[in-house]
Amino acid sequence: MAMITIVSPVFQAEATLHRLVEEITRSAAVLAENMEIILIDDRSSDNSWGEIKKACSIHKHVKGIRLSRNFGQHYAIAAGLDAACGDWIIVMDCDLQDRPDQIPILYEKAQQGYDIVCGRRRSRKDSLAKRFCSKAFYAVFSYLTNTQQDPRIANFGIYHRKVIDAIKSMNDNVRYLPAMAQWVGFRKTSVDIVHDNRADGVSTYNFKRLINLAFDNIIYFSGKPLRLVAKSGLILSGLATLIGCFYLLGYLTGSIKVAGYASLIISMWLTAGLNIFMLGIVGIYIEKAFEKVKNRPLYIIDEVAEFE
Repeated sequence: MAMITIVSPVFQAEATLHRLVEEITRSAAVLAENMEIILIDDRSSDNSWGEIKKACSIHKHVKGIRLSRNFGQHYAIAAGLDAACGDWIIVMDCDLQDRPDQIPILYEKAQQGYDIVCGRRRSRKDSLAKRFCSKAFYAVFSYLTNTQQDPRIANFGIYHRKVIDAIKSMNDNVRYLPAMAQWVGFRKTSVDIVHDNRADGVSTYNFKRLINLAFDNIIYFSGKPLRLVAKSGLILSGLATLIGCFYLLGYLTGSIKVAGYASLIISMWLTAGLNIFMLGIVGIYIEKAFEKVKNRPLYIIDEVAEFE
């Protein structure tokens, strides 16, 4: 029977970890004799790491990894994927909105010949603002990357070992599992799952973090913004030419008394704004290239906890 690995990034989840481990163990045990749960503490400020070590001391199949600082959810996932040994790898959040009892549904669908099965949330138990921001992000992201992204699909899914190996080989500085899984291809499908309310606390993804996540992913996964800037420059150049012809005609017919004033103001503001915008976009891409050239590690591990 195949081995299953469950990878879950952990942040500020002290109150839910015991229940998370128990429910995952109960749900996954019926699918495989060999299983492991990898919990990656993204440097929580509460006692999450203490709870992870406690779970490791009780369960042989639980492994804990603590990062040296808060790198972010998708970098914690990357650390878990690097440590995973299973033939099938399941990625899920730690807040129990991704319900462990839905794992058999994903696994059974995968056995029908799929390499990737994503959990599609029938009804999201998130705030209205978060759902709106999510839909807006996926709409813009789909357009700028020329891909089809479903806002009902997040990290919760099951991936064959060859898919995870392909994702790891990408070696991208910006990590975003749904987009990376979309890029590598393979046989992919989705299945409806139940999405639950958050078991404890509130989401640490505030509006600012969501905007930063969206911005990084759009810039890193697509060169389309540069092409849009080039097209905008062409359109605005044509528009400026038409405006120039209009004011030239007005000057020749005598309808403009102060020659050059209006056209000077319009062209000055138009070209200044356009140049600053273009330089900003190009500068962002240069920044991403600079980060890649530095070749820093995606994450740094501080401690590892296992059953003794």
